[in-house]
Amino acid sequence: MNGEWLTRLAPPHAPPPPSLWPPAPGWWLLAASALALTAITLWWWRDPPRRRRRAALRELGRIRAATDPRESARAIESLLRRYAVTVFGRERVARLAGAAWLEFLGGEGGTTLGGEPGRDLLAAAFGGTVRDRRAEWLAGAERFVRRARGTARRRR
Repeated sequence: MNGEWLTRLAPPHAPPPPSLWPPAPGWWLLAASALALTAITLWWWRDPPRRRRRAALRELGRIRAATDPRESARAIESLLRRYAVTVFGRERVARLAGAAWLEFLGGEGGTTLGGEPGRDLLAAAFGGTVRDRRAEWLAGAERFVRRARGTARRRR
């Protein structure tokens, strides 16, 4: 055997470098997952009921910082009324007053506002005697805002 057979072989060469396009299937899966996660996050963040609830809770936080019980009662009553009209619709909420309004609040999540604290809230908000029950009013209002799930049509 002689060494000629080595000269007849093809010259050595490296394989071609890997292409950047098209990406491997794992990268396609990662891109699709990132897009889906972004879409779900945007939907969650822009969800109108959630935005309303967050805004109402922020306003309750500002009311909590006030010191005058009469002003707090007016602000809480106004917030509850506006939130209820937004969530449940004007037809269902606008005509409610007094005991019917308190029964509605108690039935839709603000259980403590359905009884004596609710009557004190209305009395303080509308010029009656003021019994400072701000902690109960705020707790009931927060429970109502967190638990109220209405059937009002969404406004865009």
